[in-house]
Amino acid sequence: MKIALIAHDKKKNDMVQFTIAYKHVLEKHDLYATGTTGLKIMEATGLNIHRFQSGPLGGDQQIGALIAQNDMDIVLFFRDPLTAQPHEPDVSALVRLCDVYSIPLATNMGTAEIIIRGLERGDLKWRDIVQKI
Repeated sequence: MKIALIAHDKKKNDMVQFTIAYKHVLEKHDLYATGTTGLKIMEATGLNIHRFQSGPLGGDQQIGALIAQNDMDIVLFFRDPLTAQPHEPDVSALVRLCDVYSIPLATNMGTAEIIIRGLERGDLKWRDIVQKI
């Protein structure tokens, strides 16, 4: 599967810790990330990640384009709900695209863990259901 990894500044360490914990699952999939988040994950885990621009420079939109082209399966976006983001419209657009295209979106570690554990067990069948509709 194609998995996008995005984290706001105050959540980057959480994302790095998450990817360390689930490296054994993530390494079996195609990983994409915004610039700085991807670099930090690569340095900590050695995972192969396709990096886009940083979020404020268009990375969120680049991932959104893949979603709109039906070329992304999961988005893990650790958001910081307590800090205003200068590119909030881009963030909102990305969340909206996930809803429009039925892409599972985790905005915190708890939800991301449920998605990854489902992926690990092979229990994620939403693509089969969505394709039949």
